[in-house]
Amino acid sequence: MSFRHKLTGLPAKMKRLARSLTAAQADPDDAWAAGHLTSGEWRVYIGMDQRDREHALRVTRALLLARPAASPERPSPELLAAALLHDCGKQLRPYRVWERVAAGLVPGRWARHLPVGALWVRGRHPELGARLLRAAGARERVAELVLRHHEPGEDADAELLHRYDNLE
Repeated sequence: MSFRHKLTGLPAKMKRLARSLTAAQADPDDAWAAGHLTSGEWRVYIGMDQRDREHALRVTRALLLARPAASPERPSPELLAAALLHDCGKQLRPYRVWERVAAGLVPGRWARHLPVGALWVRGRHPELGARLLRAAGARERVAELVLRHHEPGEDADAELLHRYDNLE
């Protein structure tokens, strides 16, 4: 990802950070999300912090707006579920406000190598989330997309998820 691309996404990241300072600001539409998840996926989703659930809903809805259900490029049910669950690995360690700010400022590829609380969870949340999902009996493709959402490789669906996550 180019430096210019990272700068383009910076305003959205700052807006998300401001919204995430207190949980009381978040109001996720969990009933809507439930319609896209299996029972095991729902159990993982509802365990997420409500700020992360709200972010996930914004990512999912942006994906649907860009690729509506009536279009030939519509997102698969597994991609929609993965969009709702992409940050589920973060639930393994609740963040304090200052940790949310600090973790948001450290690039993910650096955080992966810092064995320090919230930074470690931020860096490893794709792997942690995929493990949580598999243990809950989620669809394998959903777990795979969550695992790859920061490093999509040649996976077109993971690339879409990565793109819309970065825009939000």
